[in-house]
Amino acid sequence: MNFEILNNEVQEFINSNLKSDITKLILKGSPFPSIKIQEIAEQILAKNKCKKKLPTWFNTSNIYYPNKLNIEQTSSEITAKYKSDLISGNNLIDITGGFGVDSYFFSQKVQNITHCEINDELSKIVTHNYKKLNIHNITTFKGDGIQFLENSTTKFDWVYADPSRRNDEKGKVFLLEDCIPNIPENLTALFDKTNNILLKISPILDITSAINELVYVKEIHIIAIDNDVKELLFLLEKNYAEPIKIETINFTKNCTQQFAFYKTEKPSATYSTPKKYLYEPNTAILKAGAFKHISEKLKIGKLHQHSHLYTSENLIDFPGRGFEIMHLIPYDKKRLKRLIPSKKANITTRNFPESVSQIRKKTGFKDGGNIYLFFTTDINNSHIVLVCTKL
Repeated sequence: MNFEILNNEVQEFINSNLKSDITKLILKGSPFPSIKIQEIAEQILAKNKCKKKLPTWFNTSNIYYPNKLNIEQTSSEITAKYKSDLISGNNLIDITGGFGVDSYFFSQKVQNITHCEINDELSKIVTHNYKKLNIHNITTFKGDGIQFLENSTTKFDWVYADPSRRNDEKGKVFLLEDCIPNIPENLTALFDKTNNILLKISPILDITSAINELVYVKEIHIIAIDNDVKELLFLLEKNYAEPIKIETINFTKNCTQQFAFYKTEKPSATYSTPKKYLYEPNTAILKAGAFKHISEKLKIGKLHQHSHLYTSENLIDFPGRGFEIMHLIPYDKKRLKRLIPSKKANITTRNFPESVSQIRKKTGFKDGGNIYLFFTTDINNSHIVLVCTKL
């Protein structure tokens, strides 16, 4: 950590070059003898990453940024605030502290936070930034979070962990036991110090596999932002033995879409030919595998067992995208071209033998416009095209 970067003239230079071409900036060299241009470029790149993701940090003076990879891996303010609403109490320990975004929001709900970070430089950066953010109820510790916890005499209300999928020996991994730290291996030690554990897990990991690796899973929260799944949250409660609740959340610019169910439910879907309206579930629901739950709970028809599209005669509030069906036709490229003379449409395939690129190549349709085409399979196993407008 180069404290010279925090000098006023350096900070002014960084802020005045946020929109500059980084390559050209590096070629010019550093105007400050005690700071390398690469260090300045790293601050600019990381700060730009924070503009939308971490506006509190971006808009606070004299924040010191780690490399942009740390920023990419950290929670956004939207997801961090959501996590903070799940917890309460007097003390929480974050055993994989990172850039400290989650701990920052936890500190607004819990009286005392312990932030553990094994990387010495990152720990120093976080300690500095908390002072600039005027946060005084977080204690930072440089070192292994699990070792700190094992040596502590404190009984924590919550233990929070965000295990890394990057394993030096195995590269990117897809099981919790291969992440760092190994949470399944340390669950007994963790539950010796708390009754409640909150885990942030990469959305690339399989939910069922994660459940099998863990114990006492009470809730699973699948969080998406603008239809892109960002995080899986596993809430564990010591000795919990009831059904697991699954919450799906999709934050959009206009609303928050939520849908919940219990893993033990055995729903029965209703199947239907396309009616007036068509619905496409958001990605959080798709990740949850709630295909039949949606049909049963919202009382709407599903087009096919493997076509995760839904339909209704009357418009409903649906956790995903909604469309009005203008035409239903068999897959016939000549007829499609007659229906859409502009040859411009947004194309989606669901349970269809051809890909979007193959369809575009055959039809010559360009992307964009106000027409939405859904290529899918109906309850009669016929390949159909739904010509729609977005609601």
